[in-house]
Amino acid sequence: MRDFPLCEECMREYTDVENIRRYHAEGISCSLCGPKVFLYTRDGELINVKDPIREAAKLINEGYIIAIKGIGGFHITCLASDDNVVLELRKRKRRPEKPFAIMVLDIETASKLVYLNDDIIKILKSIQRPILLLPAKEDAPVSKYIAPGLKHLGIFLPYTALHYLLLRDVKDKFAIMTSGNPHGEPMCISNETAFKKLKNIVDYFLIHNREIVNRVDDSVLRYTCGELVFIRRGRGFAPMWITVKSWFKKPVIAFGALLQNTGAIAFENKVILTQFIGDCDDFNTLIDLDRYLRTLINMYKINVKESILVCDLHPEYTTTKLAEEWSSEYGIPLIKVQHHWAHIVSTMADRGITEEVIGIAIDGIGYGIDRQIWGGEVMICTYSNFERIGHLKYVKIPGGDLAVEYPVRMLISYLSNFLTYNEIKKILNRKKLIERGLKYGEIEFNVIIRQIESSETSYTSSTGRFLDAVSTYLGVCYVRTYEGEPAIKLEAFAKECSDWIDIPIELVDGKYIINIVKAFEKILEIEDKYKPEEIAYMVQYGLGKAFGKLVLKIRKRHHRYVVMSGGAAVNEYIVRGVKDVVEKHGLKVILPKKVPPNDGGISLGQVIIANELVKQ
Repeated sequence: MRDFPLCEECMREYTDVENIRRYHAEGISCSLCGPKVFLYTRDGELINVKDPIREAAKLINEGYIIAIKGIGGFHITCLASDDNVVLELRKRKRRPEKPFAIMVLDIETASKLVYLNDDIIKILKSIQRPILLLPAKEDAPVSKYIAPGLKHLGIFLPYTALHYLLLRDVKDKFAIMTSGNPHGEPMCISNETAFKKLKNIVDYFLIHNREIVNRVDDSVLRYTCGELVFIRRGRGFAPMWITVKSWFKKPVIAFGALLQNTGAIAFENKVILTQFIGDCDDFNTLIDLDRYLRTLINMYKINVKESILVCDLHPEYTTTKLAEEWSSEYGIPLIKVQHHWAHIVSTMADRGITEEVIGIAIDGIGYGIDRQIWGGEVMICTYSNFERIGHLKYVKIPGGDLAVEYPVRMLISYLSNFLTYNEIKKILNRKKLIERGLKYGEIEFNVIIRQIESSETSYTSSTGRFLDAVSTYLGVCYVRTYEGEPAIKLEAFAKECSDWIDIPIELVDGKYIINIVKAFEKILEIEDKYKPEEIAYMVQYGLGKAFGKLVLKIRKRHHRYVVMSGGAAVNEYIVRGVKDVVEKHGLKVILPKKVPPNDGGISLGQVIIANELVKQ
């Protein structure tokens, strides 16, 4: 507020000790000396109107798309009820499928869109005002293009007066409110950047003249098995510190993973995670990680030269390379921590658990100590050590990142374990998967087969890749357009039934292997007996039960907790499957509460582990 010196009247009230309401009140200002709101065209031309907010609402009602400057960055807003408007936004933002969040004026409006109860209302109305993923009502008056293929809507209430005043005059009393950024880049925070980068996305700009110093995205939460779990930890929650049971003699600085990144600093018994940073494969996002780590370091007067650095084990992560630069610049040690161990310890520290646990780490990609791609791991974990006891069966990952974007590639890899070339091709042709899921058709299919046969192709035990393959086989998702899309849509597609697929566990070279290839054999056997949505449930729930059965095979008398983490640890059916098996035997399944189970929470685990390792 330094840019807004008080006018004479405000100064008189501010210094009047008898003025109970305004004496020495922080942030005091009025319409003369305070921040102001302006409406511009996409070409930067000021629209001279008496009430810019009301005029912006009128433009939204007419079907225009508007950028709005908030307190942590820009939003993009438009009608959420009009198919043509939503499709136009998707086209301009290059966002074909990823769901949009909806801001609603009040609880009464929210009740028309999603199912509510007292606990949900309390969270929606909390001071943090997060986006909450909630079951959509069948007759919700929103466009079917808001959240394609999903059964939940992301709903949140206004958290500034500007948002409230705007929605009050929007005809629906709700509107899309999504991050104001070009595809793959951080959210805009300055007026200049917004005019430059959003002019081809929006029609108008509703801006104010107060500087945004700190970029903060909206926080996102969901329910998994009745427990509230973070998807993204940002506005309202970060950078509040987390008190842990470790003591840091030296400060620790963590660089997190790669996608959905957060960094962290730790000192005394406190860990402070940055707000959600984003995917650090984008250079500007990586720069944000560097900037916000330095912001926390300056705020808490951390001496970097007396600190310890920690990052992910993956040698090619941009965050690893950034950590290596810091280590070289400051001449201080850098510790590299295995991805899934950090996931488990993150949840342990979050929940105040210091004893040895059995960890289930389920996600898309993590670099293993054997240089393969892990992602479906059962481990014995402490803060200072871990042992990988079991995992999903290794299969080839043909094309690396291409196998993530085009899940048909992974399907071919699973099928190749028990079918011939011609049998695989026959299945793919019957389901039209070559034309739907492979960019270069049959030529690409033949290349994939050669990649699978090659000794150069890496292996993966990824839960995410398995769910992706099931998703594409069942016709749910053929191409991934956002992080986790095939698996997320598979969960939404599933319909509960009384059966499940019993996935066998085998002991191979001293490790327990969940043979998910057998799961595909069973899918082929039963697909004529069950609906695709029932099979989707049977696979996910059956996978959870398989993890649970593996846990019982390795459980020792002193084990009390089964700690789950990783991006797939929010999956309702997998978590339920684990719970249904192990909780009958006195074990308690633990999910994180203060940080996300995905890579947004991994920096918490990194600082805890690094702190223990330097003691040894």
